[in-house]
This record gives sequence, C-alpha cells and structure tokens, in this order.
Amino acid sequence: MRRLAAWIRGCRLLWLMGLLTPFAALGPLAALAQPAVDPHSPEVQLKIAALERAHAAVVGIRSVAVDNAPSSEYLGQVRQGSGVVIGADGLVVTIGYLILEANDVELEVTAGRTVPARVVAYDLASGFGLLQALTPLRVAPVKLGSSKTLKDDDPLMIASGGDEGDLSMARLVSRRAFSGYWEYHIEDALFTTPPRTDHSGAALFNANGELLGIGSLVVMDALGPEKPNMPGNMFVPVDLLKAILPELRAHGATRSSTRAWLGLNCVEFDGMVRVVRVTPASPAADAGIAPGDIILRIDGANVSDLEGFYKTLWRGGTPERDITLVVSRGGMPTSVTAHAKDRMKTLRKAQGV
Repeated sequence: MRRLAAWIRGCRLLWLMGLLTPFAALGPLAALAQPAVDPHSPEVQLKIAALERAHAAVVGIRSVAVDNAPSSEYLGQVRQGSGVVIGADGLVVTIGYLILEANDVELEVTAGRTVPARVVAYDLASGFGLLQALTPLRVAPVKLGSSKTLKDDDPLMIASGGDEGDLSMARLVSRRAFSGYWEYHIEDALFTTPPRTDHSGAALFNANGELLGIGSLVVMDALGPEKPNMPGNMFVPVDLLKAILPELRAHGATRSSTRAWLGLNCVEFDGMVRVVRVTPASPAADAGIAPGDIILRIDGANVSDLEGFYKTLWRGGTPERDITLVVSRGGMPTSVTAHAKDRMKTLRKAQGV
C-alpha cells in the first residue's frame, strides 16, 4: 500500500510539473495506452525524489509581532505564510514582511509538529527574511538554483507550507525589475501565472527541485506594463540571496538596507509618481506631504517613475539627511524639505536580530 501511495504521489508531482501526461497519472494501464514518460525509469525516479525533497523542505510559518510594532497596522500582529529550509542547521528563508518586527515565531514542519524559531535577518533591500530553527527540523535542505537560465516554457512548481499548504504547476510569464509602492525595488523579479493566494513565502521550484524564488505578492500585471492584464505572483529570485547570504547571517541585514527612508507609499500614474499613503510620524508626514500629492522632483532630479525616485533617494548620501522634494498639490508646485531616516533604525527589532 505504501508503494502504491508513493507511486501516486510521485506521479502527481510529475504531472504538476508537466513531465507526465494526465493519462499516465491515472495508472499503469492508462500509461501504456498513452505515449508518456515512464514513471518507473531511473531518470524519472530521480526527479520524483528531488521534487519530494523540495516539497518536504517547505514549512509553514506563524509569527507574532512585538507589541506596538508599527508594521502591525498594515500587516497585522499575527502573520502566517511559508518558508523553505536551505541549511542543514535549520536555516529557513522566507519573505521578510512575515517576520518584520516579529519576536514569537514557530515553524510547522509537518501536520501537528511545530518547532520554535528565532529571527536571524530581515533585509530591507532584497525583501528576504531568515529564520533559525531552535530544535532539529529533521528536514533535508533544498539546493539554491538560478533563475538566469530559466526559460519561459520550463515547468515550475509552487509549494506552500502549513495546514493548508499545497502544490501547483506554474509558468514564467515575465522577468523584469520591480518597484513596490513601499519604497522597494529589485532587479529581475519573476512573475508567474496562474496566481496563488497563499503566496507569502511560498517556494518556486524548477523540475530538479531547486529553489528559484520566494513568493511576495499577487499582481494583476504579471505580463508587464502596457500588456494585457494577467493576474499572477511576483517571486523574489534566490539569485539575489546567494550573493548576500553570508552577510545576512553575520549581520542580520545587508549594507544596502541602510538607506534613506521617507515613509511614503506611492504609485505610478500617467508618467507621474502619486502619493497614496503617508506613514504616521514618518519624515514625509513631518514634512506635510499628503495623499494625492504628485512628486515632481527630488533633490533637483525630475521624477517620472518609482524606480528613478527610489534610486535618487538612496544614492544621495547618508540615510539621515535633508531631502528636498517638489510636489504638486492641486496643480501648484510646492517645495518641501523632509529629514530622511534610516529605515532599519525605525523598526522594533526581535530579540534574535
């Protein structure tokens, strides 16, 4: 019975990845009637084993933010999502907002088995978070792959952990720079479809069971700007993680995370950057910037998109400095000065970082 269950599970993984036809997944006799990959071949068995290891390495995450954490206003104090075991010592990578200002964290390894964890790193620049299991996970870590060689038609698998964790097949529909409304920008973000609502910290695997990305968002423009709307997910590529992993483990963040912060949520609109939200008690709030304002210039540089706005803000010197902004309010340009802060210093840190 165990062998039959393992065979069915393996066939489901291969079918999800597009490596086996649905007919073959129905059973041995149906497989004979339909030309397909032999699920019993050594090559296929290796792929099944790799995908099963990858799936087993995805854990559920439940975190509770410290009392009075500002991030609880928009993320909630209790957060749930997924993470992926990447170290033999129990190191887990996830999306950073799940553990932002969190102190009480536990990992759900299997149904009914939870393990306490501590926060190792929160990286503002990349968006990654790291956790360390405090007791043995008894889970094999996954290998970090590379999205640089990924082709649009390569089969992909998305896996989430926890009570409602699941698997699904996905395909890459675009790869491009991404600017988030919360003063965030990365290069080479991965966009997949169909969308998953349990995307927070979910794992994106290739057919060899290698980790390619960590889930961040549901988006409506997976194909890219000026393309037909298509819902999907944005994944932060692990290529970014490999370069900074030693620094994250040693210091809890990268040097790139030490940068100016204004406390603005903005969107691009007709070649303009419009303010949609201002964080209370932030530099932007203190300067009198309000929702609806359009940012025209920053330190003398014209602003037309989020990427340009952020990069000018971040490269302009020390984080804690005066920033001159020209904003349009009711069609009237107004110059304001905001004293930027180092975002990392404004966060309530967990005891583990």
